[in-house]
Amino acid sequence: METSNGSLGTDFILLGFSDQPQLEPIISVLVFIFYLVALVGNSTIIIVSYLDPQLHTPMYFFLSNLSFLDLCYTTSIVPQMLVNLWGTNKSITYGGCVLQFFFALDLGATECLLLAVMAYDRYAAVCQPLHYTVIMHPQLCQKMVLTCWLGGLGSAVIICSLTLKLPRCGHREVDNFFCEMPALIKMACVYSKIIEYVVCALGVVFLLAPLSLILISYGVIARAVMRIKSAARWEKVLNTCGSHLMVVTLFYGTLIYMYMKPQNTTSQEEGKLFTFFYTIVTPSLNPLIYTLRNKDVKTAVKRIVWLKKCLAKL
Repeated sequence: METSNGSLGTDFILLGFSDQPQLEPIISVLVFIFYLVALVGNSTIIIVSYLDPQLHTPMYFFLSNLSFLDLCYTTSIVPQMLVNLWGTNKSITYGGCVLQFFFALDLGATECLLLAVMAYDRYAAVCQPLHYTVIMHPQLCQKMVLTCWLGGLGSAVIICSLTLKLPRCGHREVDNFFCEMPALIKMACVYSKIIEYVVCALGVVFLLAPLSLILISYGVIARAVMRIKSAARWEKVLNTCGSHLMVVTLFYGTLIYMYMKPQNTTSQEEGKLFTFFYTIVTPSLNPLIYTLRNKDVKTAVKRIVWLKKCLAKL
């Protein structure tokens, strides 16, 4: 049924990479591989962190939440994307588009805040080692994670409600591979200054402010590391902090480029590339970065595998 919005009750068409059909088979294989890596890698971190008592620490509590976020984030996008890449029908229902839009915003904003919380955890561990367990007690960790989730939820409700109210005048084609805010705003037949101001304000709250806190935390950590005389502790600090910094650079770098620039200055092809990176590539790289650079996780995996083999022999 048509409404004044011109698209409520009808399917949207996800154009994705349909302008380059020769690349769609290659892209679909890459997406499938990245998705499998994200599923296996993030699930492994969650399971290992839960099963190994030695990983019942604030760092791995936050890391498990990050892995869960990445699992949900990719799952909200990739299955529909693969259906569209493998078939001729590129459509998505209005309800499906709204859900995809909402969850991508919610989970993305939550991850921005969670990465800042993880940086504070590293600051407390390196700069206040004697008081670490007192500072990062379980109740505080749970409250911090809950705040991240509620903050992401609030931002998603605000952006979704404003964006979906924009008149689209019958436009149904979303020039991206999933229902993302910049593509949905470009579908509108009117220009909204309000949305631009709100997105800019939320960008400061969820991107620039957390990134500033992360940089300040690591500035203090860098000063503390310079005073460490133990080579073993130096290596451990660099491994854990280095992993987090790599994830922060990959995630925040692409998001800030996409959301903090004026929407009319980014080409669609450029936008799709950056969107592909932070929605598909980054969630699959996160578990690899944390496991390959973290001896605790690798040791825990080996310990669980060894225990499983011993139990199988009984």
